Amino acid sequence: MKFAIVIVSAVGISATISQVGLAFEIPVQYRPLIAMVLSMAMLRLVAHGLTAPLREMEQAVSEMAKGDYSVRVTSSGRDEVGRLAVAFNAMATELDEVERQRKDLIANVSHELRTPLSALQAKLENLVDGVELPDPEVLGVMLSQTERLGRLVSQLLDLSRLESGAMPLHSERLRVATVLEQAAVEARMGRPDLDVQVDVVPAELLVHADAERIHQVVANLIENAARHSPPGRPVEVAGRATTERVVIEVADHGPGIPDDDRARVFERFYRADQSRVADSGGTGLGLAIARWIVDLHGGVIRAEPRAPNGCRMVIELPA
Repeated sequence: MKFAIVIVSAVGISATISQVGLAFEIPVQYRPLIAMVLSMAMLRLVAHGLTAPLREMEQAVSEMAKGDYSVRVTSSGRDEVGRLAVAFNAMATELDEVERQRKDLIANVSHELRTPLSALQAKLENLVDGVELPDPEVLGVMLSQTERLGRLVSQLLDLSRLESGAMPLHSERLRVATVLEQAAVEARMGRPDLDVQVDVVPAELLVHADAERIHQVVANLIENAARHSPPGRPVEVAGRATTERVVIEVADHGPGIPDDDRARVFERFYRADQSRVADSGGTGLGLAIARWIVDLHGGVIRAEPRAPNGCRMVIELPA
Protein backbone atom coordinates (compact mmCIF):
# COMPACT_ATOMS: atom_id res chain seq x y z
CA MET A 1 0.00 0.00 0.00
CA LYS A 2 2.82 2.40 0.86
CA PHE A 3 4.63 1.68 -2.39
CA ALA A 4 1.37 2.09 -4.30
CA ILE A 5 0.89 5.51 -2.70
CA VAL A 6 4.44 6.48 -3.74
CA ILE A 7 3.83 5.45 -7.36
CA VAL A 8 0.47 7.21 -7.58
CA SER A 9 1.96 10.34 -5.98
CA ALA A 10 4.86 10.33 -8.45
CA VAL A 11 2.42 10.11 -11.35
CA GLY A 12 0.40 12.93 -9.81
CA ILE A 13 3.49 15.11 -9.45
CA SER A 14 4.40 14.52 -13.09
CA ALA A 15 0.91 15.47 -14.25
CA THR A 16 0.90 18.55 -12.02
CA ILE A 17 4.30 19.72 -13.27
CA SER A 18 3.10 19.32 -16.87
CA GLN A 19 0.06 21.50 -16.19
CA VAL A 20 2.07 24.10 -14.24
CA GLY A 21 4.79 24.16 -16.90
CA LEU A 22 2.19 24.67 -19.56
CA ALA A 23 0.56 27.52 -17.61
CA PHE A 24 3.88 29.29 -16.87
CA GLU A 25 5.40 28.44 -20.23
CA ILE A 26 8.26 26.39 -18.75
CA PRO A 27 10.31 24.80 -21.55
CA VAL A 28 9.23 21.23 -22.28
CA GLN A 29 12.72 19.77 -21.78
CA TYR A 30 12.81 21.05 -18.15
CA ARG A 31 9.43 19.73 -17.06
CA PRO A 32 10.46 16.02 -16.74
CA LEU A 33 13.57 17.06 -14.83
CA ILE A 34 11.55 19.11 -12.34
CA ALA A 35 9.00 16.26 -11.92
CA MET A 36 11.82 13.74 -11.38
CA VAL A 37 13.51 15.89 -8.71
CA LEU A 38 10.25 16.44 -6.81
CA SER A 39 9.33 12.73 -7.08
CA MET A 40 12.78 11.70 -5.81
CA ALA A 41 12.47 14.10 -2.86
CA MET A 42 9.09 12.67 -1.94
CA LEU A 43 10.39 9.09 -2.37
CA ARG A 44 13.37 9.91 -0.16
CA LEU A 45 11.05 11.20 2.57
CA VAL A 46 8.77 8.16 2.41
CA ALA A 47 11.64 5.67 2.13
CA HIS A 48 13.27 7.14 5.24
CA GLY A 49 10.18 6.25 7.25
CA LEU A 50 9.86 2.82 5.63
CA THR A 51 13.45 1.79 6.33
CA ALA A 52 13.80 3.33 9.81
CA PRO A 53 13.04 -0.03 11.54
CA LEU A 54 15.60 -1.75 9.30
CA ARG A 55 18.29 0.75 10.23
CA GLU A 56 17.35 0.32 13.86
CA MET A 57 17.66 -3.47 13.48
CA GLU A 58 21.08 -3.03 11.86
CA GLN A 59 22.24 -1.04 14.87
CA ALA A 60 20.72 -3.59 17.24
CA VAL A 61 22.48 -6.46 15.47
CA SER A 62 25.79 -4.62 15.86
CA GLU A 63 25.16 -4.28 19.59
CA MET A 64 24.19 -7.95 19.87
CA ALA A 65 27.39 -8.93 18.06
CA LYS A 66 29.24 -7.19 20.91
CA GLY A 67 27.36 -9.28 23.50
CA ASP A 68 24.52 -6.91 24.42
CA TYR A 69 21.31 -8.93 24.05
CA SER A 70 19.11 -6.40 25.86
CA VAL A 71 18.58 -4.20 22.78
CA ARG A 72 15.12 -4.04 21.22
CA VAL A 73 13.73 -2.27 18.16
CA THR A 74 10.58 -0.16 17.85
CA SER A 75 7.66 -1.96 16.25
CA SER A 76 5.18 0.66 15.05
CA GLY A 77 3.64 -0.83 11.92
CA ARG A 78 1.52 -3.79 10.88
CA ASP A 79 3.23 -4.33 7.54
CA GLU A 80 6.02 -6.78 6.72
CA VAL A 81 8.69 -4.56 8.31
CA GLY A 82 6.60 -4.21 11.47
CA ARG A 83 6.17 -7.98 11.73
CA LEU A 84 9.89 -8.38 11.15
CA ALA A 85 10.53 -6.03 14.07
CA VAL A 86 8.24 -8.10 16.30
CA ALA A 87 10.05 -11.30 15.27
CA PHE A 88 13.41 -9.61 15.86
CA ASN A 89 12.43 -8.59 19.40
CA ALA A 90 11.24 -12.14 20.12
CA MET A 91 14.55 -13.52 18.90
CA ALA A 92 16.48 -10.99 20.99
CA THR A 93 14.47 -11.98 24.09
CA GLU A 94 15.25 -15.66 23.53
CA LEU A 95 18.94 -14.95 22.96
CA ASP A 96 19.04 -12.84 26.12
CA GLU A 97 17.51 -15.73 28.10
CA VAL A 98 19.93 -18.25 26.56
CA GLU A 99 22.87 -16.00 27.44
CA ARG A 100 21.63 -15.69 31.01
CA GLN A 101 21.29 -19.45 31.30
CA ARG A 102 24.77 -19.92 29.82
CA LYS A 103 26.33 -17.60 32.37
CA ASP A 104 24.37 -19.23 35.19
CA LEU A 105 25.45 -22.68 33.99
CA ILE A 106 29.12 -21.73 33.94
CA ALA A 107 28.91 -20.13 37.37
CA ASN A 108 26.99 -23.03 38.88
CA VAL A 109 29.18 -25.73 37.34
CA SER A 110 32.29 -23.92 38.58
CA HIS A 111 30.80 -23.71 42.07
CA GLU A 112 29.64 -27.33 42.12
CA LEU A 113 33.02 -28.59 40.91
CA ARG A 114 35.07 -26.36 43.19
CA THR A 115 33.40 -27.55 46.40
CA PRO A 116 34.28 -31.29 46.16
CA LEU A 117 37.62 -30.58 44.51
CA SER A 118 38.64 -28.27 47.35
CA ALA A 119 37.66 -30.88 49.92
CA LEU A 120 39.57 -33.60 48.06
CA GLN A 121 42.64 -31.41 47.70
CA ALA A 122 42.65 -30.53 51.39
CA LYS A 123 42.34 -34.19 52.44
CA LEU A 124 45.01 -35.34 50.01
CA GLU A 125 47.42 -32.62 51.13
CA ASN A 126 46.93 -33.67 54.76
CA LEU A 127 47.56 -37.30 53.86
CA VAL A 128 50.67 -36.50 51.82
CA ASP A 129 52.08 -34.22 54.53
CA GLY A 130 51.35 -36.78 57.23
CA VAL A 131 48.98 -34.48 59.09
CA GLU A 132 46.26 -37.14 58.88
CA LEU A 133 46.45 -40.89 58.71
CA PRO A 134 44.47 -42.77 56.02
CA ASP A 135 41.73 -43.99 58.31
CA PRO A 136 38.35 -45.22 57.02
CA GLU A 137 36.56 -41.99 57.94
CA VAL A 138 38.92 -39.84 55.87
CA LEU A 139 38.75 -42.23 52.93
CA GLY A 140 34.96 -42.31 53.20
CA VAL A 141 34.78 -38.51 52.92
CA MET A 142 37.05 -38.58 49.88
CA LEU A 143 34.95 -41.30 48.28
CA SER A 144 31.72 -39.35 48.83
CA GLN A 145 33.20 -36.25 47.22
CA THR A 146 34.44 -38.30 44.27
CA GLU A 147 30.99 -39.83 43.85
CA ARG A 148 29.44 -36.37 43.90
CA LEU A 149 31.82 -35.28 41.12
CA GLY A 150 30.90 -38.37 39.13
CA ARG A 151 27.17 -37.70 39.51
CA LEU A 152 27.60 -34.10 38.43
CA VAL A 153 29.60 -34.97 35.31
CA SER A 154 27.19 -37.79 34.39
CA GLN A 155 24.14 -35.54 34.76
CA LEU A 156 25.77 -32.75 32.77
CA LEU A 157 26.43 -35.21 29.95
CA ASP A 158 22.84 -36.49 30.11
CA LEU A 159 21.44 -32.96 30.02
CA SER A 160 23.70 -32.02 27.10
CA ARG A 161 22.58 -35.07 25.11
CA LEU A 162 18.92 -34.41 25.87
CA GLU A 163 19.10 -30.76 24.84
CA SER A 164 20.95 -31.60 21.60
CA GLY A 165 18.58 -34.45 20.71
CA ALA A 166 21.45 -36.96 20.75
CA MET A 167 19.67 -39.26 23.20
CA PRO A 168 16.95 -41.11 21.24
CA LEU A 169 14.05 -42.78 23.01
CA HIS A 170 13.48 -46.52 22.75
CA SER A 171 9.78 -46.65 23.50
CA GLU A 172 7.92 -49.85 24.35
CA ARG A 173 4.83 -50.94 26.23
CA LEU A 174 5.71 -50.82 29.93
CA ARG A 175 3.92 -52.03 33.02
CA VAL A 176 3.85 -48.95 35.23
CA ALA A 177 3.86 -50.93 38.49
CA THR A 178 7.10 -52.71 37.48
CA VAL A 179 8.90 -49.42 36.77
CA LEU A 180 7.76 -47.84 40.04
CA GLU A 181 8.61 -50.93 42.12
CA GLN A 182 12.12 -51.14 40.66
CA ALA A 183 12.78 -47.49 41.45
CA ALA A 184 11.43 -48.01 44.99
CA VAL A 185 13.68 -51.06 45.56
CA GLU A 186 16.77 -49.10 44.47
CA ALA A 187 15.85 -46.25 46.81
CA ARG A 188 15.46 -48.67 49.75
CA MET A 189 18.86 -50.24 48.98
CA GLY A 190 20.54 -46.86 49.39
CA ARG A 191 18.57 -46.07 52.57
CA PRO A 192 17.33 -49.18 54.40
CA ASP A 193 15.26 -47.05 56.78
CA LEU A 194 13.36 -45.40 53.92
CA ASP A 195 9.69 -46.35 53.51
CA VAL A 196 8.55 -46.10 49.88
CA GLN A 197 4.91 -47.00 49.30
CA VAL A 198 3.84 -47.87 45.75
CA ASP A 199 0.19 -47.92 44.65
CA VAL A 200 -0.87 -48.41 41.02
CA VAL A 201 -4.49 -48.51 39.86
CA PRO A 202 -5.23 -50.57 37.86
CA ALA A 203 -2.45 -53.02 38.70
CA GLU A 204 -1.82 -53.82 35.01
CA LEU A 205 -1.62 -50.16 33.95
CA LEU A 206 0.54 -49.78 30.80
CA VAL A 207 2.32 -46.86 29.20
CA HIS A 208 4.27 -46.46 25.94
CA ALA A 209 7.65 -45.04 26.98
CA ASP A 210 11.42 -45.58 27.27
CA ALA A 211 11.85 -47.85 30.29
CA GLU A 212 15.34 -46.65 31.22
CA ARG A 213 14.50 -42.95 30.97
CA ILE A 214 11.20 -43.17 32.87
CA HIS A 215 12.98 -45.19 35.54
CA GLN A 216 15.60 -42.42 35.73
CA VAL A 217 12.89 -39.79 36.24
CA VAL A 218 11.02 -41.73 38.94
CA ALA A 219 14.23 -42.68 40.77
CA ASN A 220 15.30 -39.04 40.83
CA LEU A 221 11.93 -37.89 42.16
CA ILE A 222 12.00 -40.55 44.90
CA GLU A 223 15.52 -39.49 45.87
CA ASN A 224 14.46 -35.85 46.10
CA ALA A 225 11.37 -36.74 48.14
CA ALA A 226 13.41 -38.87 50.53
CA ARG A 227 15.93 -36.06 50.97
CA HIS A 228 13.26 -33.57 52.01
CA SER A 229 10.98 -35.85 54.03
CA PRO A 230 11.33 -35.97 57.81
CA PRO A 231 12.64 -39.25 59.30
CA GLY A 232 10.01 -41.93 59.69
CA ARG A 233 7.59 -40.48 57.11
CA PRO A 234 7.00 -42.49 53.91
CA VAL A 235 7.49 -41.45 50.31
CA GLU A 236 4.32 -42.26 48.39
CA VAL A 237 4.54 -43.28 44.73
CA ALA A 238 1.30 -43.75 42.78
CA GLY A 239 0.20 -44.53 39.24
CA ARG A 240 -3.26 -44.09 37.77
CA ALA A 241 -5.00 -43.68 34.45
CA THR A 242 -7.21 -40.90 33.12
CA THR A 243 -9.04 -40.72 29.80
CA GLU A 244 -5.98 -39.72 27.75
CA ARG A 245 -3.12 -39.76 30.24
CA VAL A 246 -1.11 -42.01 32.51
CA VAL A 247 -0.36 -40.12 35.72
CA ILE A 248 2.59 -40.90 38.00
CA GLU A 249 2.88 -39.08 41.33
CA VAL A 250 5.69 -38.95 43.90
CA ALA A 251 4.66 -37.29 47.18
CA ASP A 252 6.54 -36.49 50.37
CA HIS A 253 5.79 -35.01 53.80
CA GLY A 254 8.50 -32.34 53.72
CA PRO A 255 8.23 -28.56 53.92
CA GLY A 256 6.95 -28.29 50.36
CA ILE A 257 7.91 -25.82 47.65
CA PRO A 258 6.88 -22.14 47.86
CA ASP A 259 4.45 -20.96 45.20
CA ASP A 260 7.03 -18.65 43.59
CA ASP A 261 9.55 -21.49 43.21
CA ARG A 262 7.37 -24.23 41.73
CA ALA A 263 7.94 -23.24 38.12
CA ARG A 264 11.67 -22.62 38.65
CA VAL A 265 12.61 -25.89 40.37
CA PHE A 266 12.99 -27.46 36.91
CA GLU A 267 15.72 -24.99 35.95
CA ARG A 268 19.31 -26.18 36.00
CA PHE A 269 20.99 -25.81 39.41
CA TYR A 270 17.99 -24.04 40.91
CA ARG A 271 17.20 -24.95 44.52
CA ALA A 272 14.24 -23.59 46.44
CA ASP A 273 16.01 -24.19 49.78
CA GLN A 274 19.51 -22.79 49.44
CA SER A 275 20.38 -23.74 53.02
CA ARG A 276 20.42 -27.42 52.02
CA VAL A 277 23.00 -27.02 49.27
CA ALA A 278 26.05 -27.88 51.29
CA ASP A 279 24.90 -31.15 52.77
CA SER A 280 22.04 -32.32 50.57
CA GLY A 281 24.24 -34.19 48.12
CA GLY A 282 22.14 -33.07 45.15
CA THR A 283 23.56 -31.44 42.05
CA GLY A 284 20.55 -29.32 41.09
CA LEU A 285 20.28 -31.03 37.70
CA GLY A 286 17.93 -33.93 38.44
CA LEU A 287 14.66 -32.07 37.91
CA ALA A 288 15.97 -30.36 34.78
CA ILE A 289 16.81 -33.77 33.32
CA ALA A 290 13.42 -35.11 34.41
CA ARG A 291 11.63 -32.28 32.62
CA TRP A 292 13.56 -32.90 29.39
CA ILE A 293 12.81 -36.62 29.46
CA VAL A 294 9.11 -36.07 30.11
CA ASP A 295 8.97 -33.43 27.36
CA LEU A 296 10.54 -35.88 24.90
CA HIS A 297 7.74 -38.32 25.71
CA GLY A 298 5.13 -35.66 24.93
CA GLY A 299 4.15 -35.35 28.58
CA VAL A 300 4.25 -32.72 31.30
CA ILE A 301 5.74 -32.60 34.78
CA ARG A 302 4.79 -30.16 37.52
CA ALA A 303 5.07 -29.59 41.25
CA GLU A 304 1.92 -29.31 43.34
CA PRO A 305 1.35 -28.55 47.03
CA ARG A 306 0.15 -31.30 49.31
CA ALA A 307 -2.12 -30.82 52.31
CA PRO A 308 -1.34 -30.36 55.13
CA ASN A 309 2.31 -30.17 54.13
CA GLY A 310 4.67 -31.63 51.57
CA CYS A 311 5.10 -31.67 47.83
CA ARG A 312 3.63 -33.79 45.06
CA MET A 313 5.51 -34.22 41.76
CA VAL A 314 3.07 -35.11 39.02
CA ILE A 315 4.03 -36.67 35.69
CA GLU A 316 1.45 -36.96 32.91
CA LEU A 317 2.33 -39.16 29.93
CA PRO A 318 0.21 -39.87 26.84
CA ALA A 319 -1.78 -43.04 27.39
